[in-house]
This record gives sequence, structure tokens and C-alpha cells, in this order.
Amino acid sequence: MKQRQKRTWWKEGIVYQIYPRSFNDSNQDGIGDLQGIIEKLDYIKSIGVDIIWLCPVYKSPNDDNGYDISDYYDIMDDFGTMDDFDEFLSKSHDLDLKIIMDLVVNHTSDEHEWFKESRLSLDNPKRDYYIWKKGKEGGPPNNWPSFFRGPAWELDSITNEYYLHYFSKKQPDLNWENPKVRQEVYDLMKFWLDKGVDGFRMDVITLISKRHFNDTPLSEFGEIINQLYANGPRVHEYIQEMNREVLQNYDIMTVGEGPGINPESGLNYVKEDRNELNMMFHFDHMMLGFGPEGRFDPEPIDIVKFKSIFFQWDDLLKKDGWGSIFLGNHDFPRMVSKFGNDDQYRVESAKLLTLLLFTLRGTVYIYQGDEIGMTNVAFDSFDDYNDVEIRNTYHEWVEKGLDTNKLLKAVHISGRDNARTPVQWNDTPNAGFTTEDPWLKINPNYKSINVESQEKDKNSILNFYRQVIQFRKSHLTLVYGEFLIIQPHHPDIFAYKRWDDDKAYLVLLNFSDHGQLFQVDDKILSGNPECLITNYNDKNQFDLNNKIELRPWEGIMFEILSNG
Repeated sequence: MKQRQKRTWWKEGIVYQIYPRSFNDSNQDGIGDLQGIIEKLDYIKSIGVDIIWLCPVYKSPNDDNGYDISDYYDIMDDFGTMDDFDEFLSKSHDLDLKIIMDLVVNHTSDEHEWFKESRLSLDNPKRDYYIWKKGKEGGPPNNWPSFFRGPAWELDSITNEYYLHYFSKKQPDLNWENPKVRQEVYDLMKFWLDKGVDGFRMDVITLISKRHFNDTPLSEFGEIINQLYANGPRVHEYIQEMNREVLQNYDIMTVGEGPGINPESGLNYVKEDRNELNMMFHFDHMMLGFGPEGRFDPEPIDIVKFKSIFFQWDDLLKKDGWGSIFLGNHDFPRMVSKFGNDDQYRVESAKLLTLLLFTLRGTVYIYQGDEIGMTNVAFDSFDDYNDVEIRNTYHEWVEKGLDTNKLLKAVHISGRDNARTPVQWNDTPNAGFTTEDPWLKINPNYKSINVESQEKDKNSILNFYRQVIQFRKSHLTLVYGEFLIIQPHHPDIFAYKRWDDDKAYLVLLNFSDHGQLFQVDDKILSGNPECLITNYNDKNQFDLNNKIELRPWEGIMFEILSNG
């Protein structure tokens, strides 16, 4: 069996995502910054990662924490200066760490100069940079909802027309139908690439092409995204043009954020012969646990469905695409709180999820703090939350007379601020993140969960990350090899085989609080399997009948005979 995939640095590289506001505060103003990241570059390198994905650091009024950009060519004051960025880029490269930037071009801030001009008059030269429509029957042009609650249209008093905003009302959508807008985007991309950045993570790139502006009969927001907002008629034309104008001229990595994609539509963004992007983030597994009403309607996660999603996407991409492997980021709950047990089995389940991440095919992404098993936070009051989505939802529930205590419990489970509490560096006040009041409160468990204590513990989650990353890097079977799920309908155990002509591995993951007896057939376990990695501190083995007793949240990787 020959390796199907061509080797590249961005397939083998491991990505560490930094949310700058919450990473490390160097000037003690309560907000993380670029110099704070520079202070921690040696730590980032020590984990074993190769690439840093830097969330937006551009000039922004911060309605959506930097995803509302007012100047693509400057740095947000909270984070420092362009000189600080240049130092960060240079010192990262000195450590052989590549940098990918967040490219946010579905929308800008309403404080961007383009929008300030666009709203001045109906015939302003930049009017067509955004999407403006007349109202209908005394209201918005149509019944579209925004991602952050409320209508997707805002009336502007200057011209008495509405502008489209899929997200916050301070994030007007750009009009990609206008070739001048597309050229502006390509120019700003070249600016950063010519500086030396190594690629882009493209925010909600599936949404840039709009279909029509009619009312929708759909009521469930997930279906509105899938059927109306995402994968518009010209989206591939635009990305192929972007590739011709910019991307193909640089040795870079590109990953698109893909709300609304499924395996069929997702492949079109990443097939090598289409000349679009290297890989996409899909959210099929991340949306598990969200009920019919969305994020704040939590429901149990179905592990059988969870497994099938990974297999379905791997099977689709294995010939001529490439996948992104992740279990957490700045828009979702903490990994161990969503998919593991963040209480009794926090350490075991965090390590189990780590083993899953680094034994799947695709480029692996780590979100800051997950390497120490940071958890969700449960603030007592909505006043302690910052996220625009949480704030808007709270006001909507109040207006409707709904039970906000129920909402607060849902926020504890799935709110975005769970992932945005500052990184817990040590057990000193404010977790070593800052000496001042932090922009968002620290998770109270920082005294027991922090980097400093885990550096000293050879059995810590942090050192388990280092162990597994080192193994993956020296065994490329785990990067490129084949993938087969074993007993796909088992309700608690995620078992799979990874193999190529050289090596074969069996991974067993018990996603439950209970011991599980698991049996593998003779064809899989021919020979004498060797336990290579385990998240418990003692090795577990199969008996003579190919049975193994898996402890709660136990994860094990065996080397087995490779039979292709």
C-alpha cells in the first residue's frame, strides 16, 4: 500500500491557536498582548508545535473581540504596535514556528473607513462595498436572522436603508460581487504575506457569496446557515480567483472556516485540482450537544454519531483532500468539558482526547489552555460575561420573559466565554496572567490547574501532550496512514486502526465513567500487541482471548502487526 498523500509541511505540522486577549499580559493592563506572546514563545515551542494560528490582532473597536476589523493594515492598541508584531514574527521564525493570521473578510467593523464612506450617501463611491437594501412594509428587507440573535439587517438613519450583517450589527457584510472589494482583500493579503506570515485561517469563508435576498421559510437557524447563507453560487469562483491572484504565489498554508459545509460540499473547497484551499474546518462534531434551538439548548452527545462524523470526513478526504482535526477553539466550550468529564476524570479524559487528536489523519489544532486541561467556567452573573452572543441572547430572553436562570446554566455548558478565560500560568493571583483586573475573570480553579504545576509533574496533561506529539512526529503513519473504525456502533468505545506498509496501530478510547470489557477479533490483533501510550500510569494489555478491561476514560495505543 503506497502512501496516497503528498508530503507537505502543513500536513505534518501541528497548530497552536492563540486568542491574544487571553494569552499573556506583558504590560499589566489586564489584556493579553503581542509582547506577552513573545514572552511565552519558548513555552509554545516546548509543547512540540510547529505553527501558531494568531486570532485577529488588527485594529478593532472590539465588539466581537477583534473579528470586527476597522483597519487591516494596523495593530489593535490593546495588543501593541506593528513593531511588536514584526518582533513577534521574527522571533517565532527564529524558533522555526510558522505564523498564520486570521483573515476576516466576510465583514468589517462599522468603524472601518470603507463603511464610514459607504453609509454617507446612496451614490458614494464605496456604497457598493457593502450590501444595502430598502426596507419592506416598515421593516427589514427580509426575515433573515443573524448569528448573534435578532435580525440580520440594521436600519441606517443617514440614507434610511438597511445594511446586511450576518453577525453583530457592528459587523456589516462586504459585497463580494464588487470586484473592487475583492481587489482590496487581495491587496491586504499580499501586505501580510510580504511581511512573511505563513498563511491564513479564513473566517466564515463559506459565507462570502450571497444567494438572493428573499424571505426564507426556514425557522431552524442551522438549516438557514446550511441552505441559505453558506456555499453561495460564486463562492468557489471567488476563492479560485483569490488563489490565482495571491495564494499560488507563496509557500503558505490556508484553512477555511466552514459553517454550513457537509462532506459533499466541503470537498469542493480542498480538492487539489480545484486550486482553492488546503483544508477546511467543518463543525459537524462541534455542533453535537447543541439542541434544536442551538447553542443554548444543550443535549447529550451521541458518541456513535461522534465516531461516524470522523470516519465520514476521513473517508471523503483521503484521496485528494486534507482534513483539520480539532476538538476546541475560541467559539466553543472547553474540549474536556464538552467531550470529556471535567470533574472526577478530568486528567484521564483530557489525555484521552489528546490521544484521539494526535492519532487521526489530518492537520491537528490545539487551542491554548487545552494542553493543561483548562475547563469551562460557571460565573454566577451575566455581568461577568463579555461575549456579544451571550449578551444579545440574554437581552432577547429578558424581552420575551423567558427564564434567564435556565439560560445561565446553558451558558455554563456551551457559551463561548468558556474558552476565553485567561490562560492559567501559575497559582498566584490572576493565575500569572496579569497583576491587574483581567478583561475577563479567571477561572477559579487556576490554583489546581496551571502550567507551572504541570511542568513539575511528569504525569501531567501537559507532558502527555509532549509525549504524544513527539511520537506522532516520528511516526508518520499517524499523519498519512489509513483509518478504520472498529465496532462503529459501540455506544462508549471509540476504537480504530491506523496503518500503512510500515506500521500499524490500534487505538482504544473509553468515552465513559465506567469500566468496559472490549474484544477485538483475531484479524486485527494478530501477533503480540505492544502497549505504546496510555493515559493511565500503568500499562494495560489484552488477555489470551483478545479481551481488554478498559478503565473509565482510559485511552491506549497499541502497536500491532501491519497487514496492509
